Amino acid sequence: MGTIRRKMRAMTNRIRMPRLRARGMIMTPLVVGLAIAMALFVISFWPDSSPEAPKQDAIEEAFTAESDQDKPPVGYYTTESLIRSLDVIVNKRGGFLSNDVLPPFVLMDNIAAWETGAIRQARDLSLALRNDVSRSQSQSNENPNLVQAQILLNNDSERWIFPSAEGKYNDAIEELRAYRDDLADPDTARGDFYARADNLATILDLMNKRLGSMSQNLAASVAEKRRATMLANDPSATAAKAQPVEQVSQTPWMQVDNVFYQARGTTWAMLVYLKAIKRDFRSVLEDKNAMVSLDQIIRELEYTQRSLTSPMVLNGSQFGMVPNYSLTMSSYLTRANAGLINIISLLRDG
Repeated sequence: MGTIRRKMRAMTNRIRMPRLRARGMIMTPLVVGLAIAMALFVISFWPDSSPEAPKQDAIEEAFTAESDQDKPPVGYYTTESLIRSLDVIVNKRGGFLSNDVLPPFVLMDNIAAWETGAIRQARDLSLALRNDVSRSQSQSNENPNLVQAQILLNNDSERWIFPSAEGKYNDAIEELRAYRDDLADPDTARGDFYARADNLATILDLMNKRLGSMSQNLAASVAEKRRATMLANDPSATAAKAQPVEQVSQTPWMQVDNVFYQARGTTWAMLVYLKAIKRDFRSVLEDKNAMVSLDQIIRELEYTQRSLTSPMVLNGSQFGMVPNYSLTMSSYLTRANAGLINIISLLRDG
């Protein structure tokens, strides 16, 4: 009997061992995969989705601490704000994500959309500095540092292979720092900034167009019919392509959150630059009685940076039970856009 029991036990062990090996071959990859997924999920919380904006008082304090001058020269706030905003966009916690190709960062498209909006606004300001604000008239020479900075900022934000997008943007920051240093140096003729009404109108006109575009994109979160206004009812105007009298516009469902965060990035950067412009162009704004209007625009843009109470961008109907974050954002942008139009009119005609 003992011999029979030993034989039966041996047979049972031989049957059990392959089963355990098979189970281990299945469970081990599952456990490893689950551990990797959990690690990537935890890492995804590391990048900073709402970086702190540069403060104008901090810019003034840093300047007075490093310089013998009592206050920064005209143009210093705007230039330094552009530099610091770019540094935040590219070198914030988690780095620049728009060109990442590996998980989990490649899946974090909301931050990438935020970066896209902020970078576009930085490009607009650098273009205005290069073409208008740093030049005394149309026949004057361009500033070489601003030329290089504007070219570098126009590199594709999704380029990840050498040279990477963030590498080019950091080079642009260095060019802007060179221009800023020349601006702050009273002993050199290089680098200048002309705070005139026409130059301010140029900057604000670029912002105005950007806000108008973003407002339209946000409003398209729900389907709506739009009439063609491209020719502005001008009977003598023509277009390269025929446009329908009326068409339905709607953002694809999967792109609604990207448009929303792109708008947040745009307004984040715009808010930084307008606060700097308020200091550099103070005499112009006061002369045109436009300071109060600018304060109201800044207040509207500050509302766009409020924290979301939902973990996702809600996209309800216009008067439904679920809110629509995109339409709310669009309302703030529309009011800011109207304010910019008023200021531009005052600067050019007032």
